[in-house]
Amino acid sequence: MNSTIGWIGTGVMGSSMCGHLLTAGYRVTVHSRTRSKAQSLLDRGAQWAENPRAVATQSDVLFTMVGFPQDVRTVYFDETGVLAGARAGMVLIDMTTTQPSLSRDIAAAASANNLSAIDAPVSGGDVGAKNASLSIMIGGDTTSVQAVIPLFELLGKKIVLQGGPGAGQQAKLCNQIVIAGTMVGVCESLLYGYKAGLDLNRMLESIRGGAAACWTLDNLAPKILQRNFEPGFFVEHFIKDMGMALEEAKRMGLVLPGLTLVHQLYQTVQTLGHGRSGTHALMLALEDLCKVHVSASK
Repeated sequence: MNSTIGWIGTGVMGSSMCGHLLTAGYRVTVHSRTRSKAQSLLDRGAQWAENPRAVATQSDVLFTMVGFPQDVRTVYFDETGVLAGARAGMVLIDMTTTQPSLSRDIAAAASANNLSAIDAPVSGGDVGAKNASLSIMIGGDTTSVQAVIPLFELLGKKIVLQGGPGAGQQAKLCNQIVIAGTMVGVCESLLYGYKAGLDLNRMLESIRGGAAACWTLDNLAPKILQRNFEPGFFVEHFIKDMGMALEEAKRMGLVLPGLTLVHQLYQTVQTLGHGRSGTHALMLALEDLCKVHVSASK
């Protein structure tokens, strides 16, 4: 509780996650590319810093939760970045889903400056962030990770050390591969049920109780039926994650035809203007292909 926390990135998930640390009584310094997105945290007592370097100079443990790999690289390696202001003994925790190689680069740079760096991407979306029920996949050395477990426990329910630097990111890409396949299955099921003349809410009631049961059916299928495509996780970020998984697969000599197909479908979603919608907006691309508009009942 004597540690001062730094937090960079207050978007859909980051704001809620940082809020849990404030609720627990930690002193928090925040920075976000858009200050207004951090206003609710500032109103609760967080302190503002003008750039990532300034956050680092005031922090014992620093979290980052930004958008894309290039954002991560800038936040850490820019002249006003985290590494420019970090002090020996600090722990740096990147919770962004990014390239495993970038997480290893950050860890190497941190080690050279007597710092510890951990990659800790999460799964659970905005609901998991709000409820502090995220699954946290961790890469880093055991000693550093154990030191910050009390902080992770404020953010998530499933906390697993996957291995050394970059291993957390590799596990998160496994997670995204499963989500991609699940999402297309859920959307196609709704399309099929609609054309078959079923009451889709009744159909979902049945299949949620069987082998098809999953988080996506419980949390996102109802939103599709309500035509609510507000983001818990942005389409454009999911496209980024699938692209990284495909790049890693190619490097390892793997062919992932299912992921390749879903990646292409999501690029269509973005072309339709829904890059900032939630991932369940995949339904919009499938509807466009089928010339069908799904509603709750036929």
